[in-house]
Amino acid sequence: MCGIAGIANYDGAPVDEVALVRMREAMRSRGPDGSGLWCNQTTSVGLAHARLAIVDLSDRGAQPMASADGQVQVVFNGEIYNHRELRAWCESRGAQYFSNSDTETLLHLYALEGERFVRRLRGMFAFALWDRRTRALLLARDPFGIKPLYYANNGRELRFASQVKALISGGIDDKISPAGVASYFLWGYVTEPHCFHQAVKPVPAGSMVVFRSDGRSSVECYNDPLDALRGELPAQSESASLRAAVLESVKHHLVADVPVGLFLSAGLDSGTLCGLASECVNPEALCGVTLGFSHYEGTSKDEVPLARAIAQHFRARHHVIIYTKKDFDEHRDRLIAAMDQPSVDGINTYFVSKAAAGVGLKVALSGVGGDELFGGYPSFRQVPQLAQMLRGMPSGIGRGLRAALAPIIARVASPKHAGIFEYGGRVTGAYLLRRALFMPWELPSLVGTDVAVAGLEELDVLASLDRIIRDIKSPYTQVMALEHSIYLKNCLLRDTDWAGMAHSVEIRTPLVDSVLFAQLAAAGHGRVTASYRKADWAETPAKSLPTAVKVRAKSGFDVPIREWLMNGDVDGAQERGRRGWAKRILRSNVGPETRASVVGMEARW
Repeated sequence: MCGIAGIANYDGAPVDEVALVRMREAMRSRGPDGSGLWCNQTTSVGLAHARLAIVDLSDRGAQPMASADGQVQVVFNGEIYNHRELRAWCESRGAQYFSNSDTETLLHLYALEGERFVRRLRGMFAFALWDRRTRALLLARDPFGIKPLYYANNGRELRFASQVKALISGGIDDKISPAGVASYFLWGYVTEPHCFHQAVKPVPAGSMVVFRSDGRSSVECYNDPLDALRGELPAQSESASLRAAVLESVKHHLVADVPVGLFLSAGLDSGTLCGLASECVNPEALCGVTLGFSHYEGTSKDEVPLARAIAQHFRARHHVIIYTKKDFDEHRDRLIAAMDQPSVDGINTYFVSKAAAGVGLKVALSGVGGDELFGGYPSFRQVPQLAQMLRGMPSGIGRGLRAALAPIIARVASPKHAGIFEYGGRVTGAYLLRRALFMPWELPSLVGTDVAVAGLEELDVLASLDRIIRDIKSPYTQVMALEHSIYLKNCLLRDTDWAGMAHSVEIRTPLVDSVLFAQLAAAGHGRVTASYRKADWAETPAKSLPTAVKVRAKSGFDVPIREWLMNGDVDGAQERGRRGWAKRILRSNVGPETRASVVGMEARW
């Protein structure tokens, strides 16, 4: 896990090394163990790296890393979980290694297979590879988009970095994107392919973007995991039993040259992960970290007692860290500043990562992705039910009812209720109702009519959701595709990245793995189906989970936002859900000059 950055000039101008170093230093928490810089003014390319040493802790693993002939340079963020198998394959074809780093495997694979080598990688990754011979810069990102990578390209100069804020610190225009701010208020986070800042774009998940020195560029999607839901499996996908598939994924995610811990709550996902991980390593070497809140002690929301029981059950070492309102008050501003793009979530991950770092961990497993993979959210049931119930409702009648009812409903219930007849008759509309923070008709009052209209037009929300579920037949798997593409990728995984990296902790997600997804799809005859549920997943450890964990009612990991984080914000505390918190984040995370670029925003909240 690291921070990467780079600059490439199409016009032959010298690389701005000062800006490149600023970009790297803006990501120092991502890589406190080392820093690297490589610039070639002849080719007008520069690369920078901030290192968090996980695999091959020696200086031989430092980056930027060059090929043996010096013609190829790479900077890499993430982990290649199958790098040992890939190394053996490369060595069988004559590759000679000078390190034990998975970064070096990228160079040897590229030498042997060219750009198509990325299809062989299993892991979470984002990297940039410069080939002097072809004068091409390749940017790539893992299939689920676990690791971030952003770029800004003005036609004369290309800049890229692991964080949006690193690009901004390097001098990229910080003007807010109408689609970005509209997406933030609509969902509570910014959805790709949009970004909060207009000049910045994300490298698409599962894609390679290749930039040529003459200014040409191309984008290729090399792996869309959701194709499995369309009956299109990757080559060589093999069926596997649920236990075999998840156990294999956990084993791969434990590969490291430093101790690997585990975020442990009272839930099925982390408890099951603990059980499986205890089969792969000496359980006493496994360290569970549990986050508790003094506000919840002695209540049903207190996760600590059951988490402690799970750790004892599987003989794992266990650390419990209790946070108080004082802790939140001290860290609230730092938490918001750590967000790379604004988000209403990620608070629990920020504090549990802080706790993990406090006990000396650099790597921790997380159960994120379990609800998306095994249908754990109410949306898997509620969205298809609503769509079926209101199927055939004329859109014009629905809009008319919403316009008439919205002012009345907003006084006594969630504003979403007014849009049930307008949106509820289709899976994508029902999903929007289920997940949205603010509804589209509310945006003009938040950001002004011009920005709202421009942002919503660019987002084209329902059409973009329809594209996600194209050729996916069953409503259940349509919801699975939407949860993976919207909530998991844009909220949970992005928050996992910035919140962990704020404390120099690498968070690994065994349930968000393209090989695992394909294996379960192959077992389901071409698609992941409802045949694998949370109860099935919970039975995969050889030693069964404690009964109290298996019968515990599902609940999200709750954080006392209204009681603690909204302290002093009387108006925000009165708003429903996290709507008030969303406004507070933007007030704190965006400076007044930038806010002024969105006409009228400051006066509205």
